[in-house]
Amino acid sequence: MIVIQFLAMLTMLIDHIGLIWFPDNPAWRIIGRLAMPFYAYAVVLGYFRTGNIGRYLKRMGFIALLSQLPYQIAFHQLEVNTVGSLFVCLLLLVLMDKWKEKRAVQVLLAAGAALLVELVPFSYGAYIVLLVLIYRYAAVQWMTLFHFSLSVVSLAVKGFGWILQLFSLSATFLIVYMPDSLRKLDGIRIPRFIWRSFYPAHLLLLAALRDLPAIQ
Repeated sequence: MIVIQFLAMLTMLIDHIGLIWFPDNPAWRIIGRLAMPFYAYAVVLGYFRTGNIGRYLKRMGFIALLSQLPYQIAFHQLEVNTVGSLFVCLLLLVLMDKWKEKRAVQVLLAAGAALLVELVPFSYGAYIVLLVLIYRYAAVQWMTLFHFSLSVVSLAVKGFGWILQLFSLSATFLIVYMPDSLRKLDGIRIPRFIWRSFYPAHLLLLAALRDLPAIQ
């Protein structure tokens, strides 16, 4: 998981730097499109690997709350930040497994979560909920196709402004077809405090730097 964690943090940082200081250069945002799928996949892995789902939920909720104000200041956004969206996704996974014998209830839960994150709104909206469900329930060989289909439908619904999200497919492609040489690195661990604190810490730093003179 270390490769996914490292790439998630790196591509997110690149994305946010581009969003704040280089909004007219799409290269930053293209690279940054990989971040959210990596985080979404990490949440699914964490869901299966955690020994205490209640603690996992509380920790993610706390990180989301801690990140909200820096997120709003850094990006001038009123929506709930991405960790908040992932918190809803994690809670959805818990509830869907609780009702795994009731397919109709699972469908209603998924639809309710997708509607919630669209209406409030949360970062990435229903897209992130559906992508997490793809990573949770789709067979590995179908993940790339399902992610591509989700991106195409989202583009049709949300318009041309959503076209950059098509580049997020590269993240799923890497997750599915990651070379064995990179998978072997999973024995190495990124310190937990770095992984858990990176999102709010980097937002706080970017929020503090936003109003400084532009990078030359």
